Amino acid sequence: MSTGALVQDAGASRDRGPARDVAEVIAELSRHPSGRTSASPYETARLVSLAPWLPRHADRIRYLLAGQRPDGGWGGPDGYALVPTLSAVEGLLATLLRVEPAGWSPEAVSDAVDRGLRLLFDRATGPATHPVPDLPAADLIVPALVDRIADHLADPPTRLVHWRGVGAPAMPDGLDRQRLDRVRLLLGSGRPIPPKLLHALEVLGPAARRAAGVTATAAGPVGASPAATAAWLGDPDGTQSATLDYLIRAADEHGGAVPCATPITVFERAWVLSTLARAGVLPTVPPELLAGLRDAVGPDGAATGPGLPTDADTTAVTLYALALLGHPADPSCLGRFDAGEHFGTWQGEDGSSVTTNAHVLEAFGRCVGGGGPSPAPVLRRLTGWLLDRQEPDGRWSDRWHASPYYATYCVTLALREYGGPSARHALRRAVSWVLDTQRADGSWGRWCGTAEETAYGLLVLLAAPPSPTIRAAGVAAAHRLSTMQDERTDHPLWHDKDLYHPAVIVRATVAAARVSAAARLGGSAHIPDSRWSAPLE
Repeated sequence: MSTGALVQDAGASRDRGPARDVAEVIAELSRHPSGRTSASPYETARLVSLAPWLPRHADRIRYLLAGQRPDGGWGGPDGYALVPTLSAVEGLLATLLRVEPAGWSPEAVSDAVDRGLRLLFDRATGPATHPVPDLPAADLIVPALVDRIADHLADPPTRLVHWRGVGAPAMPDGLDRQRLDRVRLLLGSGRPIPPKLLHALEVLGPAARRAAGVTATAAGPVGASPAATAAWLGDPDGTQSATLDYLIRAADEHGGAVPCATPITVFERAWVLSTLARAGVLPTVPPELLAGLRDAVGPDGAATGPGLPTDADTTAVTLYALALLGHPADPSCLGRFDAGEHFGTWQGEDGSSVTTNAHVLEAFGRCVGGGGPSPAPVLRRLTGWLLDRQEPDGRWSDRWHASPYYATYCVTLALREYGGPSARHALRRAVSWVLDTQRADGSWGRWCGTAEETAYGLLVLLAAPPSPTIRAAGVAAAHRLSTMQDERTDHPLWHDKDLYHPAVIVRATVAAARVSAAARLGGSAHIPDSRWSAPLE
């Protein structure tokens, strides 16, 4: 079915909302070119601590106070609370110690700090009792903040004098200060800091100010991070600059609070356009969006944001999106991320990512052809690597997202398209896991049913050969998704220094799932794909 026919078919269904959502998502990419992402308690608290001179300081304090959970923490469940809670407690403690009240209540801040400290020092149920999630720079951020809190509590504010001398909050088992110490020694030596560390430059505290070898980009940011940028800038003494303008704009987007990364232009556009194009629901793309994606890919690949190193994930999705839109490009720039068995997200990556490798599989599979070299060897290699990382119950999990539904969606669709016969059994197992974990209301979710995760589950089922069970589960999911009126209220699931929610990317995924479901479950013909083996039933 053509894109136009699919959108027309979806629009003729009882729910015209999904087709409108697709058009609105495309319009949003041009209307807000820096990208839409949620505010971060971690990042906002770093500005409270490091940049009390920045406009809207009181707004950031009020944001932290309003976001504290009943148990005293901030952020997501379990171990996901550790980084944002440490950051909020340290930032509010620093505020009490050195800033005169202006638009915020010392009593309210003291109470919030007291509650946060009680949670951090709770060795039975506190966030340090959970394994540290695989968040970027967590092994630097946690010890740096633990040390700062211990320093503050050596001579605490009057209202918190009962915390004097208690030492440092506990760190999770297996986490130490060794890597942070190496980074500090590197900075002290005057040698250049690796680009991948710039996104978390704030871990160095005051030492980050104008650090040797670090410069802001022309657009203003350091490492595409408000916290890193503020740490590098230090007190600007009233001097206006592109860097200060960047911080002010970033704060204004969220009423004073800030996200972990901004801008995210290439990342957002690549994910949105590839998601909609793959689902066959993409209308005409404005020429400036295509041109922007083409320009983003250089000899070393593409980067998520200014000041960040190029990475295989953003590069692969950008190449895949361009190919789907009729503008294939040479994927040879991905070779610099080839680690042998798999592709690293960036050079020197600690660990590995299944979703990055799924996206690389799609990029090579879609982009290489004609007179170029055969992609078969790299496709076989990546397929085998991805198959080896499927979990016993049929899911995949990944370092860039808290939910296994995202990883399973990414890998399943890549293997379906380019994995060949060797992937058939794994694909059946993945579909079985999705079916087995559907909630009674038709949704999916790690902690609770969300529109985002329900869209991933539904798109996996829509790609599978038809069966009565799959159709029934798909209909239930589509109905539930239609009642989730605003996916932008989903809780954050994506990994950065803190969990975040890329609103337009999620909205595009939900729109793709809803339009595809309206077409395929509403009577459209579905021809089984020989790349899958027989249906589950």
